[in-house]
Amino acid sequence: MRTITASGLLLCATSLSACSINVDTEGVIVREEKRFAVEGIAELTLQTFDGGVEVRGWDRPEVVVEIEMRAENKEAVSKITVLAEQTGPKIQVDVRHSGTSRFMGMGVFTSPSARLIVSAPRKVNLDIRTSDGSVVVERVDGKLQLRTADGNIRATETAGDMLAESGEGSLTLEDVEGQVEARTTDGRIRVSGVPGVVRARSSDGSIVLRIRRGAVMTEDWMLATNDGSISAELPDDFSGLIEAEPGSDSRARSDLKLEDQVGGTREQRSLRGRLGAGGKTIVLRTGDGSIRLTQY
Repeated sequence: MRTITASGLLLCATSLSACSINVDTEGVIVREEKRFAVEGIAELTLQTFDGGVEVRGWDRPEVVVEIEMRAENKEAVSKITVLAEQTGPKIQVDVRHSGTSRFMGMGVFTSPSARLIVSAPRKVNLDIRTSDGSVVVERVDGKLQLRTADGNIRATETAGDMLAESGEGSLTLEDVEGQVEARTTDGRIRVSGVPGVVRARSSDGSIVLRIRRGAVMTEDWMLATNDGSISAELPDDFSGLIEAEPGSDSRARSDLKLEDQVGGTREQRSLRGRLGAGGKTIVLRTGDGSIRLTQY
């Protein structure tokens, strides 16, 4: 069930076996834990049919995955299966459901779900996929692929190459380093930190970029939204070429000291210019919305 109260919980003391918890008459929670010893950089693949995925980095050489399965009764829970295997540094946990959602009337469905709560070494390569649920990643370094068909994505204190993609949800990527690619069809995008590459695209939502001192562009950047504003805060030591293309009824404005500035006026709404020594190009483009450049 999507909504379950906390009353009537029976605590589970075991760590490796499944534990069923009855929650009054509203459903059943079953928790199962998987542990994997790792050496070097783990390749961790996590997938669930419906539910959120949370991964947090720690200093232990092991991966611990808690699977929290919820459904209206034990029969519904029994249709959820957990496939877990390890081959060297490669670890895969795949949670599947063979049943169907049940219509309760008044437009309400009962929907089993399985949430994954994971602790992993800070240096880890992640491949996360959920059909319906949020994704949270904190304090990890590596190649990160974070995908949800319906839900928000939040990544904090990460480094490496990241792909964050949601079919419908907001993306919040804070204190990031490395290469960032963020895509959503419906939701806002927020990126902060010292990335070398940023490519962010939303079909419907605003984009906010906050870059700290020390960031250096290693490739061209692209920020684009079909419907929404774009705000970019850049530090005083930042270098790059600016190309800002606002929506037809809006304009691009800059509070930064741009060399060779062209546009950014009522008559010429697009804006071009050079920050610092120039170099790589930041393209900011919106189909319907304004663009604003300010100092971080």
